[in-house]
Amino acid sequence: MPQKTVSAESGSTLRTLVNLWPYMWPADRPDLKMRVLLATAFLVLAKVVLVLVPYSYKWATDVLSGEGAAPAYLPAFLAGPLMLVVAYNLMRVIQLGFNQLRDALFARVGQYAVRQLAYRTFVHMHNLSLRFHLERKTGGLSRIIERGTKGIDTIVRFTILNTVPTLLEFALAAGIFTFAYGWTYVAIIAVIVWLYVWFTVKASDWRITIRREMNDSDTEANTKAIDSLLNFETVKYFNNEAMEARRFDRSMARYEEAATKTWTSLGWLNFGQGMIFGVGMTAVMALSAWEVMQGTQTVGDFVFINAMLMQLSIPLNFIGFVYREIRQGLTDIEQMFDLLDETPEVQDRPGAKPLRVRSGHVQFENVVFAYDPDRPILKGISFEIPAGKTVAIVGPSGAGKSTISRLIFRFYDIQEGAIRIDGQDIRDVTQESLRAAIGIVPQDTVLFNDTIRYNIRYGRPDATDEEVRRAAELAQIGPFIESLPAGYDTLVGERGLKLSGGEKQRVAIARTILKAPPILILDEATSALDTHTEQEIQAALDLVSRDRTTLVIAHRLSTVIGADEIIVLRDGRIAERGTHRTLLAARGLYAEMWNRQREASRAEERLRRAQEEDEMGVLVRKVPSY
Repeated sequence: MPQKTVSAESGSTLRTLVNLWPYMWPADRPDLKMRVLLATAFLVLAKVVLVLVPYSYKWATDVLSGEGAAPAYLPAFLAGPLMLVVAYNLMRVIQLGFNQLRDALFARVGQYAVRQLAYRTFVHMHNLSLRFHLERKTGGLSRIIERGTKGIDTIVRFTILNTVPTLLEFALAAGIFTFAYGWTYVAIIAVIVWLYVWFTVKASDWRITIRREMNDSDTEANTKAIDSLLNFETVKYFNNEAMEARRFDRSMARYEEAATKTWTSLGWLNFGQGMIFGVGMTAVMALSAWEVMQGTQTVGDFVFINAMLMQLSIPLNFIGFVYREIRQGLTDIEQMFDLLDETPEVQDRPGAKPLRVRSGHVQFENVVFAYDPDRPILKGISFEIPAGKTVAIVGPSGAGKSTISRLIFRFYDIQEGAIRIDGQDIRDVTQESLRAAIGIVPQDTVLFNDTIRYNIRYGRPDATDEEVRRAAELAQIGPFIESLPAGYDTLVGERGLKLSGGEKQRVAIARTILKAPPILILDEATSALDTHTEQEIQAALDLVSRDRTTLVIAHRLSTVIGADEIIVLRDGRIAERGTHRTLLAARGLYAEMWNRQREASRAEERLRRAQEEDEMGVLVRKVPSY
């Protein structure tokens, strides 16, 4: 599909149509091209019939008033006043039928354009970098895409189905007036049209600023609403429903003000258009009435001119409407075009080849990385994860542990050094093949609002139901799923909120088991769980990581005791490295963290036992003695 786009600010309607034309005249869809041709043919026929309609009205008037007769070239059975009246209304029906055929034929073409552009935007959004999505708000993006697709439909429909036929009708009407009544009428009508279009353009351009204000307020309100609903539990925890309602209402108040201005300005625009056309029509009808009194025109001519002007008033008014809609459509899609023009931060290099995983050996070579130039995160990190081995990364918060997992997935590109898998720099291979070779069990598992089966199968969409069940069994969640009334078809809710933290983690483990990647990342996979649940899930994680190259990013040191090597990060550098035993013997940062966590665990255990003893004491006192 075409790749070039222009923004609404810098491009004209014509340039936008040039961008949209490949979607309306798709090279690989001859059926849609045929629809465009047939719709155009019916469009021309409809306008030809329309300009002929007033002639039957004129002839009927002249026959009834006795001032003339129907043209001699008409058949006798059509020359009577009643048949002329029937012909007048019949042609109107035929013209309406042609218009409806035109719209019906073009409907699929227009919707194809909307679908293809919406699809392209959706794909582009997934191709943008993680940084972009962390800095943008989901609610605002969804509203931009929604308005943009509607704006595309507006532009396609109004420019092709209305602007072109309107111009054709004006051309035919100008020819008729020039031939039948002279240049005076054409000049007056031309002045009317020019003033009407000039006023419409000026007023509509003024209204565009108001429309932008309304769009911005709408986006802001939608962003706040979605953000509040996504954080429903947090709102309830802090009893801040009223505060959230006030924030939303402030945004809606700005939208109300802008929307009111939009509709008020539309009223003034319509009034001005009506005034211009009313004055012009008065001038033309007065000239025709004077000529009827002079005997140079018949009453039928007067009726004909009035009918032609009334017919022209519809497309003339439509020119204003079409211009407004196109300008508003351009305003609506300008942000969508900006999204399409957004360049992904991380891109495949030209000629990038698929990653070939032979053993799964991962290597960091003097890696330097910073999210912002003035805030370095990793300062020359070098380590290896041998094939089939487990390496753990530990350290204080902010040391750069989770950043390492993001860099392996190539969500960001490093500034210096290299990350290699089986000797291949990950910047030289395709992102698709790289991420297909890596599985992850994250700390915060967010599930899709779908069934448990869908969320497990997300690891490998073509997996069979039996493979899904097997993965769930290995993740030690199979019996729980089977105990649910709907089983694997149970809906997990928004972000998986219907499941507990441990249940969500098990689903994430099952999903990773189903993917069966040669390289596995456990990114603080148990840090948000209680000790008992952690021990249960740790057994499943040990099973998943067996015979796989595994990187464990951990906060709880008890989960990395069995790692082949433990790397301790501090301030973006490797402070210590070795096995659990050697690091304890070194009495450095790792030993300090280990002792601190052991003391915290002992305090937690003492507190738990004290609570159990208190509960037992209460039960003993309640037991009656005999």
